[in-house]
Amino acid sequence: MDKIKWGMIGCGDVTEIKSGPAFNKVNNSSLVAVMRRDAAKAEDYAQRHSVPKWYHDANELINDKEVNAIYIATPPSSHEEYALAAIKAGKPVYIEKPITLDYISANMISKVAKEKNIKLSVAHYRRGQPLFNKVKQLLKENYIGDVRFVKLEFYKSQLPKEALAIPKVAWRINPEISGGGLFHDLAPHQLDLMYWFFGDVENASGYSANQAKLYNADDVVSGNILFKSGIIFNGLWNFNIAKEDEKDLCQIYGSEGKLSFPIFEHKKIEITKNGKTEIIPFEPLEHVQQPLIQKVVDYFLGKGPNPSGGDDAAEVMKLMDEFTKK
Repeated sequence: MDKIKWGMIGCGDVTEIKSGPAFNKVNNSSLVAVMRRDAAKAEDYAQRHSVPKWYHDANELINDKEVNAIYIATPPSSHEEYALAAIKAGKPVYIEKPITLDYISANMISKVAKEKNIKLSVAHYRRGQPLFNKVKQLLKENYIGDVRFVKLEFYKSQLPKEALAIPKVAWRINPEISGGGLFHDLAPHQLDLMYWFFGDVENASGYSANQAKLYNADDVVSGNILFKSGIIFNGLWNFNIAKEDEKDLCQIYGSEGKLSFPIFEHKKIEITKNGKTEIIPFEPLEHVQQPLIQKVVDYFLGKGPNPSGGDDAAEVMKLMDEFTKK
């Protein structure tokens, strides 16, 4: 195999700009087929993005002989079904985050992939982006000394009632489809970075609650992690805050300084050290998944390591389960 020919299951918003076009822009890769249960929407997506084939049945796409790798971009509730079908068909799989609804399911997918010797990667795509690679480099170089603790704050205002009636929003706050609420939709990116930066976890705990009761999922979550390295993480997510109090900030405190940066606004790293502040700016990416997709393609072709594996994704789900269990 010298080129990855992707079949994409799901044609929602995430595939329009964040991921879909990137499959045709990275080296040794092309998007050859898409699937959506609504046949008209599948055809429309294929025509707009110049994709040769479209399906309304996932199994037909998975078993298309031209397709040699599967990208699963549906809501999390169907990830397990499609991932196992792709693995059974002997095709490597790239799965949107969160990998599935909970740790048990995530661990099972990863285990089956390893048993069948099928390559599996997960769309924790911030691992490929320049800002977070720079953070990882600075940490590796001990630029702020020995890391002591991490503080993450992510606050968003309430979803308006009108938004709750929109299907592409509503599924994200339906635990049966998403696994939880907006925490489950967004926190995988943040927690995966923490795992990627700091390694294995010694212990994790947390609390969650449904304060505003606008929907069935919790809208506030707090979480603590003790990493085996001794680093402590504290995170707070609130989706029921005043608009003027919205915040997206991660701060890593070291023995000689501090790194501050947002997770969802790809703008800058602020370094505070020796009484001085340094700003490292970053340009936004056109297709935010493109750098990771290139690494996944290289991995599937045997030209590089797995940039974001199933075991790592399962560990992220374990953290989320610990933070939100009752």
